[in-house]
Amino acid sequence: MADDPPARLDRTGYHLEFEDDFEGRSLDRTRWLPHYLPQWSSRAASAARFEIGESLLRLRIDLDQRPWCQEWDGALRVSSLQTGVFAGPLGSPIGQHRFAPGVVVREAQEPMALYTPKYGLIECRARALADPTNMVALWMIGYEDQPERSAEICIFEIFGRDVFADSTRIGMGVHPFGDPTIDDDFERVSVEFDAGEFHAYAAEWTPERVRFFVNEELVREVARSPAYPMQLMLNVYEFATGPAPTSAADRYPKEFLVDWVRGWRHDQTADQPGSNSTVGSGLG
Repeated sequence: MADDPPARLDRTGYHLEFEDDFEGRSLDRTRWLPHYLPQWSSRAASAARFEIGESLLRLRIDLDQRPWCQEWDGALRVSSLQTGVFAGPLGSPIGQHRFAPGVVVREAQEPMALYTPKYGLIECRARALADPTNMVALWMIGYEDQPERSAEICIFEIFGRDVFADSTRIGMGVHPFGDPTIDDDFERVSVEFDAGEFHAYAAEWTPERVRFFVNEELVREVARSPAYPMQLMLNVYEFATGPAPTSAADRYPKEFLVDWVRGWRHDQTADQPGSNSTVGSGLG
């Protein structure tokens, strides 16, 4: 019925297995690698700018920050945390999230799986940017130890141009990339709030489907579900396009504020083959 209330997030049967509320003074390197797809660039060029304090993670774009991978991604700047990394040898095309044709490994990486769940509930409470040159996101990608294990679950993707005082458009859904079992199913959903304030975003990932929640209310569902371990990608981007600032220095740093990130395991999927999460298995 059109007048039925929206479904609410139900954590019955879930157990918390990953949580970072950013209470300490430094980043927990058993949970996060502070680089963005470093195999296609380098750890130096892809290093995140960030601060932790007052129980918040502040992922930043600074005025002096350089593009993360100018060879293949132009002027795009990014600060990102991820919970795993996998790539082939130097010069090979093997690696996670081959975002452009012709990319090859420019810096070899030691494989690392800090948090790589298969199914579960992923949540984040965060505050987006309203700047039209920026985008913030939390997404998952296949660990990609096999090339077809490469789909994406986008929990939320918010462009600053879509943030207003009374409404916001939020991107959510799945992308196949190299996974032949997944159809592209992505949509920008309008919600009646300002994403420049703190809100909670979640994706419930089961063998049958992925359901997307905003402030614990169901807003979207897709009937496609990657069936392999995936890692988290938490980031802020800055694009080269946008209005020229009157004073560029006054607009920096650009900050994406994150209150917490949580990962939950459901009892019904805990014993499935390949479903055991890797949590804190190595250091960045």
